[in-house]
Amino acid sequence: MIEAAMIWNEPNNKSHWDPEIDPDWRLFSEMAIAAGQAIRAEHPTLPRVLGGISPIDPAFIRNLAARGVLDHVDVVAVHGFPLDWNLWQIHEWPAKIDEIRAVTNLPIWVSEVGISTFGAEEVQVWGLNRTAELLIGEVPKIHWYSLYDLPRAWEATTRHREAEGSSYYRHFYMGLLREDGTPKPALEEFAKYTPEMGLCQWFHFEDHRLDDAVAWMKRLGVKYLRTGLSWADSFRPNALAWFDRQMEALADFDVTVTFCFTPEHRGIAPHHTSAPLVKEEFAEFCASMIRRYAGKGAVAPEAKLLEAL
Repeated sequence: MIEAAMIWNEPNNKSHWDPEIDPDWRLFSEMAIAAGQAIRAEHPTLPRVLGGISPIDPAFIRNLAARGVLDHVDVVAVHGFPLDWNLWQIHEWPAKIDEIRAVTNLPIWVSEVGISTFGAEEVQVWGLNRTAELLIGEVPKIHWYSLYDLPRAWEATTRHREAEGSSYYRHFYMGLLREDGTPKPALEEFAKYTPEMGLCQWFHFEDHRLDDAVAWMKRLGVKYLRTGLSWADSFRPNALAWFDRQMEALADFDVTVTFCFTPEHRGIAPHHTSAPLVKEEFAEFCASMIRRYAGKGAVAPEAKLLEAL
């Protein structure tokens, strides 16, 4: 059910990790090492992926390598959105991958890449085709972000929200499907690149789109997927029932599961981007999810159903 475990998401992006609390990423490094060790203790062969970095920054990878983090992960991941947020052009993708290859011998995955339809849906079609041309065969895993547009009633996970202007609103138009589930022109193009290209789709707690998403992914020929299990959500009522439902629905795919988001009451600051008060608590959350969904003690579907009832 779980193909790989990703430790955090975009740790060098202040929308996901607070650099005022941890300006040199020492606390992040200690937490990531603890999580990597905990995952390895539960599963001796499951690949551990360093949370996809955004921006693509070799100096950040060198910093984590010097702190020992790369000794406790098996893959380095990067995120790139050159037509929306990055200050480089789409044809630079191979050069960006080479920048990271120059500072690590670990495999490199592109765990998020996408094009918004904020300006025009035709731009996404062109960008998808060009991205596939540049990245298929260049890296072993490509997770296209995303299947669905973000519902306008929800908030995008950014630091400054609407104050970011158009950069913020682009978050709501990254899907191959519109918010109402109708296809955009790029959907048909995407099907040409599966199974070589996978998807990244975040599911919110008790997400109403889950079953429809599974049906669409099977229709598109998707074989692998990246999603998340939120440490913060684990403190909600009925959290395990939702996690079970999500993971069971995704059982036919090779899933890279991302562990991230600090519970407000367990952070140095009360925010999901905060370094935790106790790094071992995040590590134990990772271990418990591996035990449940990938380890020797993984809960059988019938047992999970009985527990949910």
